[in-house]
Amino acid sequence: MAKERGLISPSDFAQLQKYMEYSTKKVSDVLKLFEDGEMAKYVQGDAIGYEGFQQFLKIYLEVDNVPRHLSLALFQSFKTDHCLNEANVTKDVVCLNDVSCYFSLLEGGRPEDKLEFTFKLYDTDRNGILDSSEVDKIILQMMRVAEYLDWDVSELRPILQEMMKEIDYDGSGSVSQAEWVRAGATTVPLLVLLGLEMTLKDDGQHMWRPKRFPRPVYCNLCESSIGLGKQGLSCNLCKYTVHDQCAMKALPCEVSTYAKSRKDIGVQSHVWVRGGCESGRCDRCQKKIRIYHSLTGLHCVWCHLELILLGFKSDPSASGPDRKNSKTSQKTMDDLNLSTSEALRIDPVPNTHPLLVFVNPKSGGKQGQRVLWKFQYILNPRQVFNLLKDGPEIGLRLFKDVPDGRILVCGGDGTVGWILETIDKANLPVLPPVAVLPLGTGNDLARCLRWGGGYEGQNLAKILKDLETSKVVHMDRWSVEVITQQTEEKSDPVPFQIINNYFSIGVDASIAHRFHIMREKYPEKFNSRMKNKLWYFEFATSESIFSTCKKLEESLTVEICGKPLDLSNLSLEGIAVLNIPSMHGGSNLWGDTRKPHGDIYGINQALGATAKVITDPDILKTCVPDLSDKRLEVVGLEGAIEMGQIYTKLKNAGRRLAKCSEITFHTTKTLPMQIDGEPWMQTPCTIKITHKNQMPMLMGPPPRSTNFFGFLS
Repeated sequence: MAKERGLISPSDFAQLQKYMEYSTKKVSDVLKLFEDGEMAKYVQGDAIGYEGFQQFLKIYLEVDNVPRHLSLALFQSFKTDHCLNEANVTKDVVCLNDVSCYFSLLEGGRPEDKLEFTFKLYDTDRNGILDSSEVDKIILQMMRVAEYLDWDVSELRPILQEMMKEIDYDGSGSVSQAEWVRAGATTVPLLVLLGLEMTLKDDGQHMWRPKRFPRPVYCNLCESSIGLGKQGLSCNLCKYTVHDQCAMKALPCEVSTYAKSRKDIGVQSHVWVRGGCESGRCDRCQKKIRIYHSLTGLHCVWCHLELILLGFKSDPSASGPDRKNSKTSQKTMDDLNLSTSEALRIDPVPNTHPLLVFVNPKSGGKQGQRVLWKFQYILNPRQVFNLLKDGPEIGLRLFKDVPDGRILVCGGDGTVGWILETIDKANLPVLPPVAVLPLGTGNDLARCLRWGGGYEGQNLAKILKDLETSKVVHMDRWSVEVITQQTEEKSDPVPFQIINNYFSIGVDASIAHRFHIMREKYPEKFNSRMKNKLWYFEFATSESIFSTCKKLEESLTVEICGKPLDLSNLSLEGIAVLNIPSMHGGSNLWGDTRKPHGDIYGINQALGATAKVITDPDILKTCVPDLSDKRLEVVGLEGAIEMGQIYTKLKNAGRRLAKCSEITFHTTKTLPMQIDGEPWMQTPCTIKITHKNQMPMLMGPPPRSTNFFGFLS
């Protein structure tokens, strides 16, 4: 193999991955610029120097500046001697093919495409043949990627070496492209490393993922220990677990996700797999399952019943899944009778709510990916969709004619908005109600629907049971039309044309815009909710000092349902238009509505519940926000300090300005704005907000009350 080079630190690699998450570029696009485009001037033979390497990173990661410590660490890790054979090449260079190969292995895409691309990188004479030393260079990059991803490379190395022996069966020392792709596509651990697309094509195939085990686990094939802290491969569908080198010989996955025909539809039989008994106790006799000593116990992949294997008196497969003893009895809600001749068709169990699950695996850091894996095991994997790979359209088409269906969206507010917009365009005969499992940081809509401010590892089975009994509410959605005036200044693109949560101009949008710019520039600094809050606090403090949106009322006019809103006696730095009573991760700018003494409250409340336009302060005091009243709440903000006071509950609310069914802004200078947490800078314009439609949503269970001693009752 080629000479080993230094590895970058885990923190540098994590920072690199964050940059790659936000980038839309492909290695092949960047490589063209260096081969015969504007970046060709940086190429010396097959190598590039540090300046060229910096340009590669800037273009590929789509950033203006890459931190010097990161670019230097990466550059040093790629330095090698095998590019120095070229004429006129200095020593301080890295091989362009090595760099391209490495990043192509990390980015998304089909493993087969990656294998083909990496082969072509080193096939410089384009004859479709590589010698063994060139293939070794590709394998070296694979080993580096594996090590960064925390794989046990001591196990992967012999697997790849064995693969090479099988490819070069005649001992010629050369490999064709077809041989290379065919061998790689049948080496399971390599496919998982390359980002095997988890597409469930037919029953019988495992959906592998690498997993490091913190406790003793035994291989389902050879039955020997995988080793404490060692890595193996685990199937998302059935928890069948093997050593990396045992994966190619693994028995087929026994999970049946659909019926071949209607006559095959019936009671689901148990599907037993040895091991994987996480509770450690038998669900029938409550005795201990000695999971640490050998491959003991059985678990059913459908109902998750766990039994002691030794001494079991009767045939465990004699009956269907045990609903009463099942730890995840939500299967009674989500059982899908899927049959197929050419395409899948869903015949739901009577009196149930068939569930369609969308998961954004990038939401909430690694939370989204873990939630995706859990749902693929808990539910029928054909009802669980990876949004980054499949998008929402395929799932919506599959469930289009399913009666009483429900949708669970696992992600942040942006993901929910994406799904609602897609449902809008899908022309479904009946709109299915949508619930939210909040991942990420803001989650304002999930808070208002009582699904919480963020998923923190709660039992997904309980969440599914809550979802089955939840009530349907109809949420207003609003259209936004931005008409820009002709000026020399250039405006940022408007992020959305629909408001689900809120719209704002001024101080809070300015803070959000600075936060957004900094997060795009340094994504590694925004990898937790606590860090995000600290950054937000810092930007809010800066905004309170400089007051960039002071006297906002002098730069805009507001009309509500065609009537001007008087702002002359106010000193505002921001105006927020609310569809839901939560912004910025839980701030209620409208505030609580307390009931005063006297009959006047009832009169004002009655007026507030029916009028399309309300500006009377006494009536506004009685108005309670409503997701489905086809009206918006308009709030004035005096500055960043007031926002901080509201966020920390030191102040009840901003200044209530109006409640209306239509609102128009006319601005005279460039101002920061935001829709549902996505900020932008807008040149002078007219903004019209009108009611679009309503979407059925699922309201979570009411919070449990506490007694005098603080215990849940």
